[in-house]
Amino acid sequence: MHRELVEQKRWISETRFLHALNYCMVLPGPEAQQLVTYIGWLMHRTWGGIVAGALFVLPSLAVLIALSWIYMAFGNVPAIAGALYGVKPAVTAIVLHAAWRIGSRALKSPPLWAIAAAAFVAIYVFAVPFPAIVLAAGLIGALGGRIAPRQFATGGAHAALAAGHARAVIDDNTPSPEHARFRWSRLAAVVAISLLLWAGTLGALVAAFGAQGVLPQMAWFFTKAALVTFGGAYAVLPYVVQGAVGGFGWLTAPQMIDGLALGETTPGPLIMVVAFVGFVGGWTKQIFGPESLFVAGALAASVATWFTFLPSFLFILSGGPLVESTHGDLKFSAPLSGITAAVVGVILNLAVFFAVHVLWPAGLRGSFDYVSALIGIAAALALFRFKAGVIPLILACAAAGLLLTLAGSR
Repeated sequence: MHRELVEQKRWISETRFLHALNYCMVLPGPEAQQLVTYIGWLMHRTWGGIVAGALFVLPSLAVLIALSWIYMAFGNVPAIAGALYGVKPAVTAIVLHAAWRIGSRALKSPPLWAIAAAAFVAIYVFAVPFPAIVLAAGLIGALGGRIAPRQFATGGAHAALAAGHARAVIDDNTPSPEHARFRWSRLAAVVAISLLLWAGTLGALVAAFGAQGVLPQMAWFFTKAALVTFGGAYAVLPYVVQGAVGGFGWLTAPQMIDGLALGETTPGPLIMVVAFVGFVGGWTKQIFGPESLFVAGALAASVATWFTFLPSFLFILSGGPLVESTHGDLKFSAPLSGITAAVVGVILNLAVFFAVHVLWPAGLRGSFDYVSALIGIAAALALFRFKAGVIPLILACAAAGLLLTLAGSR
């Protein structure tokens, strides 16, 4: 998104992009989808946000419904396993590259570097919860903004121009559009409509299937998942595993691991693994009987997706005007700069987490996977040195993994 929207299309400036990203990072739920909703809303009012946010999710939902059906109907297919083998080291390189891209732009002073390093150590070594890291980074940023404001200021107003870019459609100094100004009447309307959509859908499911039905249970469960989890997909996964696997029995632990692998290698946010959970749960519980397993799975996947993402539209469309009124205000931007620095460390932790599990698939005491290491190094070179696109890279690595599997090299 940064490459497309900030660097190439120049729809939004670096500073405005990071300001919006910081806001989305402190919200519960999927920050990537929230970010595209915010930018769509800022550029094209409410319907722009709805269209951007919805189309960020719908292709992933369609792909995961199809892959989940293949997974449940045909079991383990060697060709799919081979493609996943090649994609996993590529994903590791992509996450590492993301940490570098954001860090090279956000870590502009020694205190921000220190926050990033501390966040990495906190989450990787001590397993500190992500919300605690965000809170601590925000407090440090707020304090630092008072003591050393220059160290916590975001990029200058002409940073993009200095880097050789044309002005953005929404540039650092572009006034907030009329629709982005706070109004109590608008806030009340957004909240009322969102609650009506949520309650209406949940009520329809309860009326059709009963309060203890699988679909109403999924609706309530994924609503809570969207509201109580911070830090993106990897923060919500333990909650989903605990409830979907241990509590409701919608799927097994091995199926959950397979779903995560599918989520990592399909377009869209990783949080879309909830669609896989819903599909398998609907299929397993045979909501419409044994002859309509696909329909049950597809409907359950849609319910899980709807109730996971609906709160995000509420947060963005209601909170966006407040965020727009604070860009450039150090009292608000300094804490968010601290949070962005911490997020760099958290993303680096994710890259290390992936690398360990990809390169030592049987654990650190097991054998080292040299083939995966070579694929990962090639992917990193393609990204860092040759500026390869993410989608062509994933397709190339999937093809490499498939060829190696067919050739019997792994």
